[in-house]
Amino acid sequence: MVRVCGIDPGTSSWDIVGLDDEDVVLDTSIPTREVLEEPSRVIKIVKSMGSVDLVVAPSGYGLPLTRLKDLDEKQFFLLTLKREREDRIIGLEHVVKLLIKEGVEGYVIPGIKHLPSVPPYRKVNKIDMGTSDKLCSVALALWETARESNVEYDDVSFVLVEMGGGFTAVIGVEQGEVVDAVGGAEGCMGFMACGGMDAEVAYLLGGFGKKLIYTGGATYIAGYEGITPDEFALMTERDERFRLAWDALIEGTVKDVASVAASLNNFDLILLSGRLTRVERIRRELESRLTRFSPTRRVKGFAKIAKEAAQGAALIANGLSGGFCEPLVESLRIREACGSVLDYVYFDEIRDLRRKLCV
Repeated sequence: MVRVCGIDPGTSSWDIVGLDDEDVVLDTSIPTREVLEEPSRVIKIVKSMGSVDLVVAPSGYGLPLTRLKDLDEKQFFLLTLKREREDRIIGLEHVVKLLIKEGVEGYVIPGIKHLPSVPPYRKVNKIDMGTSDKLCSVALALWETARESNVEYDDVSFVLVEMGGGFTAVIGVEQGEVVDAVGGAEGCMGFMACGGMDAEVAYLLGGFGKKLIYTGGATYIAGYEGITPDEFALMTERDERFRLAWDALIEGTVKDVASVAASLNNFDLILLSGRLTRVERIRRELESRLTRFSPTRRVKGFAKIAKEAAQGAALIANGLSGGFCEPLVESLRIREACGSVLDYVYFDEIRDLRRKLCV
């Protein structure tokens, strides 16, 4: 019996899934604002499972597979890429340090850029090709598709559109391996986040803080930063600014799918996941626009409350513990992940930072 837990630290909510072999024994979600106020709530929820063999912890931009107890301050920086003076945004570092303090056995896992299946030339001058939680969503999509089709993982190829409450990412999977991706800070805008930024806009902004990356998206275009995805979808039929935001969000996503699809020799379907794709109008619009490339549907998942990334994190935890998902972990080459998110970035300032960090 393998008893594991997966944690997804989202922009809007923290989601947690516990598995006892294939049985779901924990399925919950907490607003991120509550985690910021009381980070220990996450620890209490994990410990409510009793004995846990392994936890896949919040991993941010990711690291090569690393045990929680082996993390140092340099690695904490690489997980968050956040300067010391920056305010907490989702509380990731604080929660991970509490997990370590409590002696929880677990790992931080890679992001997309760490995977050896992604060719180096696709990593050039990129950092966010998909954070570790996006890899977790891929794990769920790959596991579910192989299971439903009754095929091996290396027979599965798809494009995953992960639309979270903050960021949108698009990931290409070919024969059970991730081969390309456009991450949330690099590609199209997200629900809250600006996505990839015109270099001239960045120049005019000058030096800016981490929080700016979490702004400028669809809700900011609409002028209602605190609106829910359901309310947003409803208002696009009534308000010109919402319609502008809607068109930018949807068309940008479709363009990123086309970009990632160009890197795949073939794929069988496009899968949708994340908070926004639970909104029927958004899901239907994406399905309508994306069917030109391939049949499109939403990832079903196996939990009732927690989002896809937390479910995938639990599956990865099971595989790392030698459970039924070990072949899934091997297919994604998670144990082979290496390097740093700062690799292949060819600017003097980043080279200096790499030398300082010895990465």
